[in-house]
Amino acid sequence: MITVDPVLYEDMAARVRAAGTSFYWGMRLLETPRRYGMYGIYAFCREVDDIADEPGDPADKRRRLGWWREEIERLYQGAPTHAVTRALQGPIREYELPQADFVAVIDGCEMDGDNAMVRPSLAKLELYCDRVAAAVGRLSVRVFGESRPQGQRVANATGMALQLTNILRDVAVDAEIGRLYLPDELLSAHGIASHDPAEVLAHPALASVCRELAETARRHFAESDAAMATCSRRAMRPATLMKEMYRGVFCRLEAEGFQPRLPPVRMPTGAKLYCVLRYGLI
Repeated sequence: MITVDPVLYEDMAARVRAAGTSFYWGMRLLETPRRYGMYGIYAFCREVDDIADEPGDPADKRRRLGWWREEIERLYQGAPTHAVTRALQGPIREYELPQADFVAVIDGCEMDGDNAMVRPSLAKLELYCDRVAAAVGRLSVRVFGESRPQGQRVANATGMALQLTNILRDVAVDAEIGRLYLPDELLSAHGIASHDPAEVLAHPALASVCRELAETARRHFAESDAAMATCSRRAMRPATLMKEMYRGVFCRLEAEGFQPRLPPVRMPTGAKLYCVLRYGLI
């Protein structure tokens, strides 16, 4: 059983609350030791994601992400130096969290930090989604208590579904900072040749591209549902709540024809509360 350091716990909890993530409510469903583990995982993801997203020189971002690679190595050798990795010491032992998944998250953030995500190939987009989302899911389901293969299938499918939903929701937001996650193959198939995110955003065929990518997200939601049915219902309550919140976003995007816009689609507070009550109490 993990010994929960109250100072580190409060530090990790404060980081999660400050981020305003909808995942917070899924984490709150867990008993304290598992919640502590999830707070640590989320805080780690926030640290490396912020490096990728903030303005700055790509070389400097690679250096700082390289420091986190070294810190994860120190963590698995039992000598972490950062508050986040010190908080993760107990969870990685208790829940057998693979080092490779933490490294994958860093690799995904490096793809963003190098400004490489403009018209990626479908294969590159899938790799990116696996690194920044499915890898987090693979860590999370172990903390939830579902370490069997079907839990990993849930993590992979749900990670893909949620990250593609993020991409579809944030097309216009991403274009403002020079990013374009929509895959090259779909853009080309719909006659969009530009690599300039602003020009792509103005193209009349853009919604058709988004609708086609949405079908891939829909398949991943269905794969997640099928795998979830074979898992422990109680253990996977946090995963179910998180997925249903994103499914709500997906349905709102669908109702608007997947037309990118500013501000992006958001789940109303009432809808979030319904998800917490409906899926947090089953």
